[in-house]
Amino acid sequence: MTTMRAWVVREPGPLPTGPIELTEVPVPAPGTGEVLVRVLTCGVCRTDLHVATGDLAVHRPRVVPGHEIVGEVVGAGPGATRFADGERIGIPWLRETCGACRWCRAGRENLCTASSYTGWDADGGYAEYATVPEAYAYRIPDALGSAEAAPLLCAGIIGYRALTRARLPQGGRLGLYGFGGSAHLTAQLAMAQGAEVHVLTRGEGARRLALELGAASAGDSHDLPPVPLDSAICFAPAGDVVPSAMEALAPGGTLAVAGIHLTDIPPLAYRRHVFHERTLTSVESNTRTDGEEFLALAARLGIRPTVTEYPLAQAAEALAYLDAGDVRGAGVLRVAER
Repeated sequence: MTTMRAWVVREPGPLPTGPIELTEVPVPAPGTGEVLVRVLTCGVCRTDLHVATGDLAVHRPRVVPGHEIVGEVVGAGPGATRFADGERIGIPWLRETCGACRWCRAGRENLCTASSYTGWDADGGYAEYATVPEAYAYRIPDALGSAEAAPLLCAGIIGYRALTRARLPQGGRLGLYGFGGSAHLTAQLAMAQGAEVHVLTRGEGARRLALELGAASAGDSHDLPPVPLDSAICFAPAGDVVPSAMEALAPGGTLAVAGIHLTDIPPLAYRRHVFHERTLTSVESNTRTDGEEFLALAARLGIRPTVTEYPLAQAAEALAYLDAGDVRGAGVLRVAER
């Protein structure tokens, strides 16, 4: 096969304008240190929506979105020896870093200023084939199916890093603002480790899912939770949620903002939102160590996404569902069977 089906970002803009289109493009050739993967599944992430609508600036014209890719290795470029043909691997958001800057040398490669990203700087998984530098791919644990593994590769890993950044104490109270693909995985992880989870999100369906998964409460994004929070994570891309979340923190609490895109944050009142040694921090991408740790935890603790599958041809519908806001778990494109 010399060509493949793939969705490309034709012209970033609102979804009703049709910013992505399904077309035929050449099957990519793996470069030095890269492997070629036949895509089995690809998660539908809010970052894909930001790339399609232009919330994130164009890095590559007509890029193929998608960065939660599970597939099987079908080829290798020069020097690529890590994976065997037929092995099932995951392609994540973080595609490559320089390995030499102060951040990379300090084990904080997520802050590398020369980093590149799947589905933004390089073509992603809304396609039948994709390539990846083998050093930045993950082996998928046998315990995880291809559809359930896909959302773990960004939503899960970013949620794991956000939970770490939020400094949740053992057995503490965690607030989750927004309850889509990442938050519903983070909730499971936190509860499996003994936390009390309170969900605050605008969608009624998302609130129902939160309670089904074991959350202690589920309210609207601007409600105060029933108890002060030791830690909170903002997954919603809405800056006006931040003051509400800061106000909900107990003294010494931390709010981590997990998204790559956020609308402007309104002014914060010092005494009401910041005083009592509350902390506001952010999350940028992840390290490969984050990914390895989270995938091992997910397999061991039984962390599984609630998944809605779509065929590759319905990627636009999957993004529209995500954009509507009341998301139940995570969307996944089913591209091929194994």
